[in-house]
Amino acid sequence: MDRRSVLAMTTTAGAALLARDSIGSTHAAGLVTGANRHSYVCRNDSVALFCRDWGMGTPVVFVSSAGMTCDMWAYQVASLLPHGLRCIAFDRRGHGRSSDPGSGYDFDTLADDLAAIVTTLDLQNVTLVGHSMGCAEITRYLTRHGTARVARVAMLAPTMPFLLKTSDHPEGLDRRVFDAVRTQWLHDFPQWVADNTDPFFVPETSTAMKSWAAGLLLQTALQAQIQCSIAAMETDFRQELTRITVPALVLHGTKDVSAPLPLTGQRTARLIPGCQLKVYDGAPHGLFITHMQQVNADLLKFIQS
Repeated sequence: MDRRSVLAMTTTAGAALLARDSIGSTHAAGLVTGANRHSYVCRNDSVALFCRDWGMGTPVVFVSSAGMTCDMWAYQVASLLPHGLRCIAFDRRGHGRSSDPGSGYDFDTLADDLAAIVTTLDLQNVTLVGHSMGCAEITRYLTRHGTARVARVAMLAPTMPFLLKTSDHPEGLDRRVFDAVRTQWLHDFPQWVADNTDPFFVPETSTAMKSWAAGLLLQTALQAQIQCSIAAMETDFRQELTRITVPALVLHGTKDVSAPLPLTGQRTARLIPGCQLKVYDGAPHGLFITHMQQVNADLLKFIQS
């Protein structure tokens, strides 16, 4: 895997994409429900966000990484539901079953989308769980909308605090690295996915699991992939992370080639006051799949703390 691929997987990851669900009757302002407790939360810019809402009890809201649908959290939801938790996950705009407006991939808009989920469902005492770029959306939500509804946050393999090399951040990656990756996407995105699947997993990961994940990456609009990549690359969260006041947990792997631990997870944890960092030896960026049992146990312990 060459340098041009480093951190590129921060904008993509495996996700199961099911057929679109039909929309049912309106039950509350901004909320349209369908069968099986699937619903659409409607934003004021006419974007409808697909939301899966399962279980009862203390709410846990999952925020996917760029390129993923909410189905990426299948193994976490299945593990947490029996413990009396309400698990909520949604498709980001331009992803999966949500509307595809072709715009709105800046972090302010994405944080407002997350806020719409939380407020429309009137959630309280929420645990926010994010992966990769989803951790940045959680951070912007906290600094933009406050912590009144949030009890704690868990960040899996975050891409923060800042990826881009600048005069005051010489350890970051040169802009040309990201530009080269996006050039590949514009030429042949499916081939890029095929070439960069293995580093997301561990050697023990089944061929079926890798094929499932790689194939599902192709379900998100290319425009959304590109714009999310730009947002993740250019946004500096160094100051915002210091303003997080709720309990925080960072889970990160030592073999993460998409978001190397020294550049991202370790620095993120140091910037968040009182943050707990748990390092998984040998875990890649896809630790929510490759180390699912450990991740699920750590999440449950944190949520119940």
